[in-house]
Amino acid sequence: MAMKLIPGVALGGDQLSILDGRKDDEHYKYSSNNKIGISVLERGGHAVDAAVATALCLGVVSPMSSGIGGGGFMVVRSSSTTSGALAIDMRETAPSAASQNMYDNNAIAKYEGPLSMAIPGELAGLHTAWQKYGRLPWSTLFEPAIKLAKQGFAVSPYLGSRIAAQAKKIMNDPGLRQVYAPNGQLLKAGQTCFNLELGKSLETIAEQGPQAFYNGTVGERLIEDVRKAGGILTMADLRNYKVHVTDAVEVNTMGYTILGMPPPSTGTIGLSLILNVLDSYRSSNAAEGPLGLHRLIEAIKHMLAIRMNLGDPDFVNISKTVSEMLSPSLAKSVRDKIFDNTTFPPEYYLPRWSQLREHGTSHFCVVDSDRNAVSMTTTVNYPFGGGVLSPSTGIILNNEMDDFSTPGDKSTDKLPPAPTNFIRPNKRPLSSMTPLIVLKDNQLAGVIGGSGGLEIIPAVAQVFVNHFVLGMDPLAGVQSARVYHRLIPNVVSYENWTVVDGEHIELSEERKGFLRERGHQLDAKAGGAICQLVVQNLTTNTVDGFGRKTKLDNVVRGVLTAVSDPRKGGWPAAM
Repeated sequence: MAMKLIPGVALGGDQLSILDGRKDDEHYKYSSNNKIGISVLERGGHAVDAAVATALCLGVVSPMSSGIGGGGFMVVRSSSTTSGALAIDMRETAPSAASQNMYDNNAIAKYEGPLSMAIPGELAGLHTAWQKYGRLPWSTLFEPAIKLAKQGFAVSPYLGSRIAAQAKKIMNDPGLRQVYAPNGQLLKAGQTCFNLELGKSLETIAEQGPQAFYNGTVGERLIEDVRKAGGILTMADLRNYKVHVTDAVEVNTMGYTILGMPPPSTGTIGLSLILNVLDSYRSSNAAEGPLGLHRLIEAIKHMLAIRMNLGDPDFVNISKTVSEMLSPSLAKSVRDKIFDNTTFPPEYYLPRWSQLREHGTSHFCVVDSDRNAVSMTTTVNYPFGGGVLSPSTGIILNNEMDDFSTPGDKSTDKLPPAPTNFIRPNKRPLSSMTPLIVLKDNQLAGVIGGSGGLEIIPAVAQVFVNHFVLGMDPLAGVQSARVYHRLIPNVVSYENWTVVDGEHIELSEERKGFLRERGHQLDAKAGGAICQLVVQNLTTNTVDGFGRKTKLDNVVRGVLTAVSDPRKGGWPAAM
């Protein structure tokens, strides 16, 4: 699951699988995503070119969690800059006919069916990134995904398991059934899947640009299918969609600079608070061992209680909350509420609002030979989105409206919904997506992110701590068993499962015992978030093993190690 190269390029991501083209590897037949990303880099493409091609491929071969019918977030750092990065927000937005009370009499429609669909942003965001950084022709980046959709691809073990788990959803929708249950039989791992209409849509967008989707024939067909199914999306909604491009949020903590997304993503802000709490101990071993895990869990619980005060900054004033969550002073006050010998019931953490009910996503990381870096998380929300595939376009509809809070929400945590996240036309819902780029002394140290809804922030925090703070090998840092918390119920979920490649991942008995002694209630979880990681060895040596300079134009070109999480059957790639 890990790969090193000296020097070169690396790509790690969801369901990505190839290692030096080894055709004898079982992963080879599921390796389309990484082969495509690496082939783009081999042709001189920028990391963004590879990201565009990879994202399009993911939408074909990993349709349960990504696609052009959804949206996401991308962080891009150019090696030519001395600091900072761009945050590209392609998050879905509420249709113009949406309202905060639209689900009062039909709660299911918030997450199932055409009314759950928000305006897709992925294509617009990819095109925006490509316009700024791309080196290869737009249409060229579509060719591999078009081929996969039209000529077919082998269903991976993970996709096969998701098809089986979502059998009812697939069989109930004519569009999904046509693609994933042809002849009335659900596709299984190893079988070939085709999505001919998606291939045609991608061809049109490749030739005509994103306007084919936002103000052209592909969009018109999509809207017609949505309206026939009972949705409220319009062509005006597509035409009016806007990508938000800002400077990335910059967080300095634990000796590193972290670059990530501003709200409506809560990932960077939430992670910052967790890491600043650990950093406030002013001890190099504060995060080590079972005690370090206890402290991290407590920090996560405090973060969850605060983060639901966030929302789309275009619609609500969250500047005070953001400033506080990024501040070392709040972190210190949180640390003062953490006791090493005990935990507390949920009300101790002063939660005011119920948590999001986010679901699946996809994430990948790209670093090219110039050390340009991309961290991108993309989603259609629930597995196969709202359970609707547009028959005339092959596009799966997201159900991102469920990431909004509504006044009538009945939450399992018995807390009221967050007003800052109520629906407004053209508003973006909150998200836990956490695409990050990590710097050390203004040099690229790593790229990281995860998929898995609410579990993304705790997972990314643990992988960051494992590698960048505790010094664990990148692969071990990703593979290491993780814990999760939702604040309510007051339960620590710990990993105990056998993943798709047959490896068993489980929290150690020592750590489970330590947590129980401090009052944590534990529950085994056969699942968890999926993390991807690329790291660079920032050695001070100026010459590598091949006699080549590793620092050119003030850019370190050290050894890259790419890791894909084995929990989803991923595999990294490089050239």
